[in-house]
Amino acid sequence: MNVNVLRLDHRLKRDTRITTHVCLTARAFGASKIYLAGERDNKLMDNVRDTASRFGGSFEIEYTESYMGVINKWKADGGKVVHLTMYGSQAHEIAPEVREDGSDILIIVGGSKVPGKVYKAADWNVSVTTQPHSEVSSLAVFQHLLMDGKEFDLEFENPVLEVIPTAHGKNVNIQNENR
Repeated sequence: MNVNVLRLDHRLKRDTRITTHVCLTARAFGASKIYLAGERDNKLMDNVRDTASRFGGSFEIEYTESYMGVINKWKADGGKVVHLTMYGSQAHEIAPEVREDGSDILIIVGGSKVPGKVYKAADWNVSVTTQPHSEVSSLAVFQHLLMDGKEFDLEFENPVLEVIPTAHGKNVNIQNENR
């Protein structure tokens, strides 16, 4: 199953930090790509690409002017859509169904008010609790449930920086940057 994420309604003056965290969370929990809709933010995209390059793997970020175009193409290519919202079915009940379906998954996380057509286009509208909270936490919890904890075993190819888990201090293996 290939997992991509679509971040709706990015706003330059308000959302740079949170959208960056959405991107990094998507990558760390196993997504291969994120689409950024809303205002174009080349600096944010360059920063995410730089982080992905330093920590390894082949994560992609792409700007789109048409989030519905991304959704419609995803579905036309046979993929399924999960929309994270506090109004959906409970994540812990839906994640096994999504995983067992086996289709490529596009996870949508909102920004400001999400249009009704996104709810209608989704194969699953999924709630990570029924309370307001961060799209970053929703994405992390849902991806964790979807991966069934296997994100802890992910290996990212060709990292320059590789964090070695340790109980105290920081242990970072620095690879040859001239790969």
